[in-house]
Amino acid sequence: MSSFRDGVRAAAFQCILGLITCCVGLGAGTAVAASFHSHVHDAPDIQTLDSSVSDATISEVTTGSLDTRFTGASFKEPVSRGDAFWLRLSSHEDFSNRVIPVLIVHAGMLHQVQVYAAGTGNPLPPAGRIPEFAGARDTAFLLPAAQGAAAGTGAGSGTVYVRIAPPGAGFGVPRFSISTLDEFVAEGASRARMITLAFGALAAMAVASLLIWIVLAERAFILYFTLFMLQALYVAYFSGQGFEWPWLSAAAPLTHYTWNVLSALSGAAACLFVRDIADLRRFLPRSYTVFGWLAGAFVLLTFANLIKLIGYEDLVNNFGNVLFLGSAVYTLVVAFVAWRRGSRSAGWFLVAWTLLEAFTIATTVRLLLNTGEEHDRVIYFGLPLSMVAAALLIALGIADRLRDQRRALTEAERHAQIDSLTGVLNRRSLIERLDAACLRARARGLPISLLFIDLDHFKEINDSFGHPAGDACLSAIIAPIQAELRQSDVIGRYGGEEFVVILSSADTAAAHPIAQRILERVASVRVEGFGPPIALTCSIGVATSDMLGVWGEHLIAQADAAVYAAKRSGRNRVQVAVPMAA
Repeated sequence: MSSFRDGVRAAAFQCILGLITCCVGLGAGTAVAASFHSHVHDAPDIQTLDSSVSDATISEVTTGSLDTRFTGASFKEPVSRGDAFWLRLSSHEDFSNRVIPVLIVHAGMLHQVQVYAAGTGNPLPPAGRIPEFAGARDTAFLLPAAQGAAAGTGAGSGTVYVRIAPPGAGFGVPRFSISTLDEFVAEGASRARMITLAFGALAAMAVASLLIWIVLAERAFILYFTLFMLQALYVAYFSGQGFEWPWLSAAAPLTHYTWNVLSALSGAAACLFVRDIADLRRFLPRSYTVFGWLAGAFVLLTFANLIKLIGYEDLVNNFGNVLFLGSAVYTLVVAFVAWRRGSRSAGWFLVAWTLLEAFTIATTVRLLLNTGEEHDRVIYFGLPLSMVAAALLIALGIADRLRDQRRALTEAERHAQIDSLTGVLNRRSLIERLDAACLRARARGLPISLLFIDLDHFKEINDSFGHPAGDACLSAIIAPIQAELRQSDVIGRYGGEEFVVILSSADTAAAHPIAQRILERVASVRVEGFGPPIALTCSIGVATSDMLGVWGEHLIAQADAAVYAAKRSGRNRVQVAVPMAA
């Protein structure tokens, strides 16, 4: 029982932790939004060097001797695999109002990018780098526009030459823009802050779940830890920030293999987790088995990434895309059906999964469109914050499920303690309560009293009116008895027509009047529906610790003996047990 209370408290702690981190993240996100909204890049004019010029040297390009071989054709096709190429970028914008102008090159993380000012053979120094989603990177190069304008060279017009060398793998169309160094640095810091906050929130909630699992050994918590720790690592690497952090940067040479493997492992963990949180073994047993097979398929996909190294990249990617899409849709359908069949935790998971998948699809579309900076708010806000929100909602789902389990267990315990006919405690629970009450009373130096109540002529009622009438009489006297009891007093059925009342902190002087009033109330009861109204009376034996000096079941024995004395004296009376003479 206490483990379920601890589980609910633990899940609530996770929710609070996630909520606090979300609030901090949203506060930081406001600053990011302002940065993205105010940061508008200027696009320079782009020309490409004719592909027939294959042996151009740096000096030939930068001195302008090959300017006539640069074409103004639109630069929209992906670059061929492994080919280095030259671009000529020019801008007629006045840089005098810019503090430190920079050229921003958006390309692959591992691609070699060199920028040369017109008339020089030395590359411009990179001023900074910002990791981007899906293995891309923004690199800022200082533009010598101010110096060029003063010297009267071509650099004054903002002309630079860019050489890009892919490391054996092709990539999409690079993007170029002109901004200022302070805007670039501020944007990079804002992006890093957002991803760091999302990573921290997911990792913190995952670690909290792991610690709770160590204490409670509840499978949902270890699955939660596995799923959202993988999600935390995934968002770190997929955003590119993880490659810049200590320890995690060791995976930099693997680039897209890193987040592909994490994504596949997350899929396997999600399949196992949804089976548990939606209680599919009970609600949808066939789907429970299907998710086991899906988890195995995701593990297979994890190892299939190794096949890409020998030339089956398209096959593995297509298989992965079909698996992710199919499992995502199937998960939504199954969670919805389980929720409709009564699994409240499946409803929480359904909301969380829908939110996460919506932003995952939106992010994928944004990256495929690859049209510019205006999409960064969806990518840098939507995906990380949807992950944190999903973790929070699912933690609430775990808490909800634990609460339902605790409620079911409490109900089962209550039924195990209650007499089904009269609704009062059964004999076992009554004795347990008596022992506990006696321990408290003796520790505090207080008395305790017992009333042993025996319904008069009960056998005759059963013989004359039948056992249903006898059952009705037993139920009918409970309310009159309880009407005279305090909130701290306890009543239980000791057996047959016998009931015991525990009066806490009551001595003989307090117990006797209570017994007398109960006697009178029972005598006023009439049970109808079985022929002539049945009049009831009872005999009550009173035993008190202050008079007898005994506790526990010895008090019951003394009160039982007093009841027999009351019956021998004519019934329908109260008899107080007195100490036997030595």
